[in-house]
Amino acid sequence: MRTNHLARSAVPAALAAALLATAACGTTEDTGGGSDDASAETGPVSTVDSQGRTVELDAPAKDVVVLEWAEVEITADLGVMPVGVADIEGYHTWAGAAVPLDDTVTDLGIRHEPSVDAIAELNPDLVIMEIDDEVILDQLEEFVPVLITEGSNETDNIARMWDDVDMIADLLGKTDEAETLKAEFDAKVADTTAAIEAAGNTDVPYFIADGWDDGSTISIRPFGPGSMAGSLAEAVGLASAWNGETDGAWGLGSSDVEGMAEFEETELNFIYNNSFKDDIFNEKLVGNPIWDSLKFVEDGTMYQLPDGAWTFGGPASGEVLLDFYAEVYTS
Repeated sequence: MRTNHLARSAVPAALAAALLATAACGTTEDTGGGSDDASAETGPVSTVDSQGRTVELDAPAKDVVVLEWAEVEITADLGVMPVGVADIEGYHTWAGAAVPLDDTVTDLGIRHEPSVDAIAELNPDLVIMEIDDEVILDQLEEFVPVLITEGSNETDNIARMWDDVDMIADLLGKTDEAETLKAEFDAKVADTTAAIEAAGNTDVPYFIADGWDDGSTISIRPFGPGSMAGSLAEAVGLASAWNGETDGAWGLGSSDVEGMAEFEETELNFIYNNSFKDDIFNEKLVGNPIWDSLKFVEDGTMYQLPDGAWTFGGPASGEVLLDFYAEVYTS
């Protein structure tokens, strides 16, 4: 997805024992150097992508180019370090906390306009991209198979995430690893739900947002319940304070400081992104009479998302967010 923002966090002490076993069995630490041949499947592989296209390879892909960050994370988390990625610096800023990239990965330029020539020079077995990148699909398919993932679906973003994981795993020969990721993620959801319920704070709604300075005004972007970040919060029993109109795909809305006035007396946990270090919510809005009068501002129930985890990411970024929600709601 071509939007800004996200982050990373430690697990609160109260959750450490409950989550230790889940964290210990993770698969994200050994992702360097391409595919793990010992565990990969062999022979022809195929899958049906988000556009109903059948993608077939003679053997599991080892040299993989990935053009969007959630799919970068998923590919590396399954045990195949991409050979090429669009906007590596941006990935490290917004999305790299859960699954970092190593220094073998080639930067292919910006996400909405990656270099087709640079991709061709890498001679990849597979290119993975989202539907938004289809403008270069015809050029890529002249020399490499292409998998198109969905990237987001606010009707059920968690189920959509697993669909994307499965189709990537199919072509990497990593279906066993995908099942391990699912088991770990489900355990994290269960442990986080139990910890938040035990703390007794589930009646306090959340409000997730990022923002930016347009020069004359501050734009605020709420994350609705159908966004990836919202879906994860709902999965552990939390309710959104914001239920306004969204874009229909990513679960994102639009507001400004005046639009926040409806929450003047609402008790809520305001969760915000500051990965770009522009500090919209703790500096640029300070002194605005509407902002200063909001109950969550007065109460100090404002929580900065950890740097480097992707609010539009895969299972590993999802687990970072779940840890953060647990920290907020058990502290």
